[in-house]
Amino acid sequence: MMKKTPPTAGADATPDTYVNALRGWRRDCVETLRAAVQSAATLDEAIKWGHLVYFARGPVLLIRAEEERVLFGFWRGQRLRLIEPRLKPGGKFEMATLEITRGTTVDAFTARRLAAKAVALNKTLGDPTKTAARD
Repeated sequence: MMKKTPPTAGADATPDTYVNALRGWRRDCVETLRAAVQSAATLDEAIKWGHLVYFARGPVLLIRAEEERVLFGFWRGQRLRLIEPRLKPGGKFEMATLEITRGTTVDAFTARRLAAKAVALNKTLGDPTKTAARD
């Protein structure tokens, strides 16, 4: 298991301080994903659980920079595997994540498609953390 290395901590952490604390390929990757996500839909962006989390009628997706990888995860990611087959199912809800390491990428077009579809799923199905409790 890889060691998590949150670049910021404390109550004063903001999305900008999170990104600004990153260096090298991880910063480039997070900046690309963040721009794609923000251009895809109207989302609330926050630092939650030590990384970037995006909300629209509940949590939609996350971007988490770790020491050797960046995770691009979706609460309903298992429903998004036709768009991005590299999404790996796991965790609660219908979570799936794409692991990005040095030398691998996800293009901005695909990232935007994933984010837009994830937001549409929350609009249709509601907050995934609440609907899962009813299922």
